[in-house]
Amino acid sequence: MTLLAAPALPLHTAGKYVAGAYIVLVVMLVVYVGIMALRTSRTRRELSELRQELADREVRENPAAAPGSPAPVRRGDRLAEPEREVAR
Repeated sequence: MTLLAAPALPLHTAGKYVAGAYIVLVVMLVVYVGIMALRTSRTRRELSELRQELADREVRENPAAAPGSPAPVRRGDRLAEPEREVAR
């Protein structure tokens, strides 16, 4: 029972340990946020490259999907041809 009543460290010496614990916590938090920022930027870059590769592949497979031509429109579950003007 005497262990529960006595403080673990005298209060005048515990301050540096508490400050050290907070410093370690903040450093770990900054490292974690830095790692997540690097992963996010890498994922965005890879996603951008994949989107560009997909666009290039679509242009190769379907030349009508070139940047200057009208884009196909989604209707329901399938791609529909873009509407074309009727010459009169």
